[in-house]
Amino acid sequence: MEKRVIVFLIVSLAVIIGYDFLLKGMGLVPPPEPTQEVSIADRAAPVGKAAGPEGVSTKSVSAARVSSLGSPASAVSAQGEDGTASEEQAVEIDTELFRAKFSNRGAVLKSWELKRYTTAGEQGAQPVQLVYNGGRFKGPLSLTTNDQAITNDLGTALYHVTQDVSHLDNAHPVGHVTFRYHDVQKNVDVEKEFTFHHGSYVVDIAIRTQGLTAPVDVTLGTNFGIVEWGEGFIGLMGSASLVDEKVLKETPEGEAERKGDVKWSAIQDKYFLSVLMPQKASAALAKKEGDKLVSAGVRFATPTNGSTMAMQLYAGPKEYDTLKLLNVGLEDTIDFGWFVFGSWSLVKAVAKPIFYVLRFLYEFTHNYGITIILLTMSIKLMFVPLQYKSYKSMKQMQVIQPKVLALQTKLKDDRERLNKELIKLYKDHKVNPVGGCLPMVLQMPVFVALFNILYMTIDLRQAPFMLWIKDLSVQDPYYVLPIIMGATMVIQQKITPTTMDPTQAKIMLFLPVFMTFLFVNFPAGLVLYWLTNNVLTITQQVVTERLFAKKWQVAAAQGDATVIDEPKEQKSNGKRRSSPAE
Repeated sequence: MEKRVIVFLIVSLAVIIGYDFLLKGMGLVPPPEPTQEVSIADRAAPVGKAAGPEGVSTKSVSAARVSSLGSPASAVSAQGEDGTASEEQAVEIDTELFRAKFSNRGAVLKSWELKRYTTAGEQGAQPVQLVYNGGRFKGPLSLTTNDQAITNDLGTALYHVTQDVSHLDNAHPVGHVTFRYHDVQKNVDVEKEFTFHHGSYVVDIAIRTQGLTAPVDVTLGTNFGIVEWGEGFIGLMGSASLVDEKVLKETPEGEAERKGDVKWSAIQDKYFLSVLMPQKASAALAKKEGDKLVSAGVRFATPTNGSTMAMQLYAGPKEYDTLKLLNVGLEDTIDFGWFVFGSWSLVKAVAKPIFYVLRFLYEFTHNYGITIILLTMSIKLMFVPLQYKSYKSMKQMQVIQPKVLALQTKLKDDRERLNKELIKLYKDHKVNPVGGCLPMVLQMPVFVALFNILYMTIDLRQAPFMLWIKDLSVQDPYYVLPIIMGATMVIQQKITPTTMDPTQAKIMLFLPVFMTFLFVNFPAGLVLYWLTNNVLTITQQVVTERLFAKKWQVAAAQGDATVIDEPKEQKSNGKRRSSPAE
């Protein structure tokens, strides 16, 4: 029995080893191709080089070292007899900031994970995933063309892939992944080369073609860059582009093409975005794929044989400094100026300095909750003179309000005379009727700018404050801050001078209730700002009331030199005329 087992093992081993030699001897297996790759540039005219962010060229990789995808060195895909790939494979590139996975089917992205940002998942915190896995849409960075010369869809064809480095670090700061496709029947060649850089979200892309006779579209795919499609109060989600120096942050109802000088085409959400920055594209593309589904891309004119379509990809967070360093206006996707009905340039001009102050204070506090409190206090101190004038004007108006009501009752049928008498009344008492509102109007751009900053900036994302507030960018899980904020609004209303009648004052008490329900869904950092502002306003009003209110009331009362009970025609030399009845 043991002899039979030994014989079986020897025969099996001989078959396994000898089978490959037998097939090669019979000429049934082609010899392996050398690792030296011949690029399109070698088969056609020389092509240009696309410079990376550090001036690194996207020159083709001449040879690929060692062989398996799982190894830390490099990868070479299996090839068929025509030189194209014979099976689908995955290629991974790992950097300090992100981990990207490609498929050689279409040479598209399958995954793009941001290592420094996480999102809640079923298994706890997971790295933020920028690639939308809808299944029925083409992947990010796929090529499409209407060229009838090719027999396969470039977005689904199998590409041959080479890779020199799979993990980037200080020792290997630059890595290349190159995909090549060859259509034997139509003699069409496509090469897509990606150059990655250590410590950067930017990827250099060089696309070279031969044999194509129609324009080529490079797409960002569907929702690539959107982590969460928020239904926020401010901020736009979806596609955006910069064409002819004009930023358009608007998703079309159908399909849109913006022709001109294309600087970039992007897909964005509140905190993240993906964007293509072409060197020379003819149009920016955007398309609504469905409910909360949008795609974008760029279109290149019909390429000449051997020419290079060069561009850069950024897929990462909306970090202001990072986007500004790209020098293409991407920092404007962090929309500090949008508020309710459109872009407000004054707010945007105010927002950026406040944003710098916010980050400056954070360098000392290392806690954005404390930073928000300090920043709110600083802004409040800056507006103390205006608040003082506003409170003084409201208190004076409160003193003369009975006289105003008397005039309005007596002269309700003579609007012209009523206006003249009111102006005289305000002048005699040295009261400015708009003095209570004007300071608030002047403060509005600052308040709105700070509101936008705290709502939009990624700096507050997953930033803890204290106790139960673990993330200032999401709502208070126990609604403590909104409830306290609503209570401070009630107190503020009670102690603020008003010229409203009792019925109107009661109606206004619904405002704190409305604001509380509104702020329940707002980020905790924003509620903290509003709460701090309310507490400071109450403190200022209490102090002002004790120090100045009586003096203002006496001054307003002593300024009365008008008798409003009788018409002027009944006065003569300071004495009242007797009526016929007397």
